Amino acid sequence: MYEKKNEPLLNKNAFVRRLGFNIFITCIILFSSLTFGILGYYYLCHFSLIDSLLNASMILSGMGPTSSIESNNITGKLFASFYAIFSGIGFISSVSILLGPIIHRFYHSFHLEDQ
Repeated sequence: MYEKKNEPLLNKNAFVRRLGFNIFITCIILFSSLTFGILGYYYLCHFSLIDSLLNASMILSGMGPTSSIESNNITGKLFASFYAIFSGIGFISSVSILLGPIIHRFYHSFHLEDQ
C-alpha cells in the first residue's frame, strides 16, 4: 500500500489524498463504534437516547461512564464491559490508521537522505 524505501517520496497531492482516505476510514470506524454503543446502551441498559449517546461517547473517548447501570441488569453490565474493551481497541486502531501515513512519510524521508 505504501511506497517502499527505495521508491521516491509520494508527491504532496497523493499524500493528501492518502491522508484524506485514512481520515475517512477513521471516521467510519468511530461512527460505527459510537452507533453500536448508543444502540447497546439504549436497548440493553435501558438508558434514554441522550444518556446512551453520552455514555457511549465517554467510553469511546476513554473518559469513563457517566451513568451507572441498575444493579440487576446483568445483560447491560456485560454489554458495558465488552463495549469498554472494544472501545479501547477501536480507539487505538483508529488513531494508528489516522497517523499511519504521517509516520510512514516521516520515516521514509530518512531513507531518502541515505541515498
